Amino acid sequence: MMLGLSAIWLIRAKVRFIQERQAVVPKLSENQEIQLLHVCHPLVKNAVANDVHFGQDLTAIVITGPNTGGKTIMLKTLGLTQVMAQSGLPILADKGSRVGIFEEIFADIGDEQSIEQSLSTFSSHMTNIVGILGKVNQHSLLLLDELGAGTDPQEGAALAMAILEDLRLRQVKTMATTHYPELKAYGIETAFVQNASMEFDTATLRPTYRFMQGVPGRSNAFEIAKRLGLSEVIVGDASQQVDQDNDVNRIIEQLEEQTLESRKRLDNIREVEQENLKMNRALKKLYNELNREKETELNKAREQAAEIVDMALSESDQILKNLHSKSQLKPHEIIEAKAKLKKLAPEKVDLSKNKVLQKAKKKRAPKVGDDIVVLSYGQRGTLTSQLKDGRWEAQVGLIKMILEEKEFDLVQAQQEKQVKKKQVNVVKRTSGRGPQARLDLRGKRYEEAMNELDAFIDQALLNNMAQVDIIHGIGTGVIREGVTKYLQRNKHVKSFGYAPQNAGGSGATIVTFKG
Repeated sequence: MMLGLSAIWLIRAKVRFIQERQAVVPKLSENQEIQLLHVCHPLVKNAVANDVHFGQDLTAIVITGPNTGGKTIMLKTLGLTQVMAQSGLPILADKGSRVGIFEEIFADIGDEQSIEQSLSTFSSHMTNIVGILGKVNQHSLLLLDELGAGTDPQEGAALAMAILEDLRLRQVKTMATTHYPELKAYGIETAFVQNASMEFDTATLRPTYRFMQGVPGRSNAFEIAKRLGLSEVIVGDASQQVDQDNDVNRIIEQLEEQTLESRKRLDNIREVEQENLKMNRALKKLYNELNREKETELNKAREQAAEIVDMALSESDQILKNLHSKSQLKPHEIIEAKAKLKKLAPEKVDLSKNKVLQKAKKKRAPKVGDDIVVLSYGQRGTLTSQLKDGRWEAQVGLIKMILEEKEFDLVQAQQEKQVKKKQVNVVKRTSGRGPQARLDLRGKRYEEAMNELDAFIDQALLNNMAQVDIIHGIGTGVIREGVTKYLQRNKHVKSFGYAPQNAGGSGATIVTFKG
């Protein structure tokens, strides 16, 4: 029971650590590769985040530079982060970070500033290193602080290089810090070994604690001494004695500038990625809202269409009952009943003419002043005018662009108020020009011609006409055949036939109605 509660409290602590410190669970590398993005020391307040790339082929990273620059903190950050990850704890780094799996992690880290420099200090460090060298293998991670310190600088540098070379040949992943400039050349000339340093701001005479991988540390003693007020004559005399080192420092300074420029570009890229992620989330949300609105409007349109059909069926049934109740019907009564049926039950329901859908469509239609998102760039802009060819002019930042409607999406369409027009159906018994005794169907489509023929015959019967002419032409004979079949079905037609040869022949039909 106690074990179960302990496990629950451990999980709860991990969750709170992730939420309160924005920690992440890193990925595990199968080849002992370490890639830490914006990693921070878990116990230092307001710690500076740094990137560490310890690739599969890289054996050693040698951090050089003066004291109080953050070299030891960098060692501890790597060690603690690796131990936390292998213990199943989240780490203070960005998503995408990876850690390796090591059998053992060794460290020889001491605070040189708080221990008196003496032979006993060197002996103590060397005793630890000797014990570590007897245990490490290619599955170990080793952290060494101020390697070779506490003795003669020349001998200490030689020992440090010899130890690093032994570890390199045994393929032991090692991160070491040192003051010795000789190790800079070792890091440049030796394969699978990389230099690194901690950035120092000479303007403020303070370290920035930023880790610069690939750039060896340089001495800032002359610059610091000059800014603190030391005579320029003394500083110049000292610099002349180390001309060769000054050349190296100038090269290192150039590398630092390039590294800083690369870091700025990387930060800008990260900001753009975050903006793109926010824009992507906003567009997805807008797309889902539009789909929901579309479904809602379509459902309303279906319901209205169903109500219209039900009403039309009900009234048509009533009209048919009235027709059956009468034994004898006059022509004009039949025509008026048929007109009512046509208005009640249209041939098809066109959802595109539905007022609800029209309103929704106009609501989403682009208008001048609407905010848009250009799909190809993901940038926001505003519509300024519409060209004659249907394209739009938009202001996107400082640039004016000509866009087709498919090249952008609306962010928020402005809703226009529509004035509802009341539709009034009027049944006219005659046209304004008076009754026509001739109908010309030439050049009409079959369906259009049959509709006009039906309306023409109804109008002729309403005006008590005895005879009419229908001009259908010869052509393929389709309309002529349709006219013939229609007249055969009509009960009010007494007779019909082709016109005389001098009046159109088989291209026209003369119709006589019953008295």
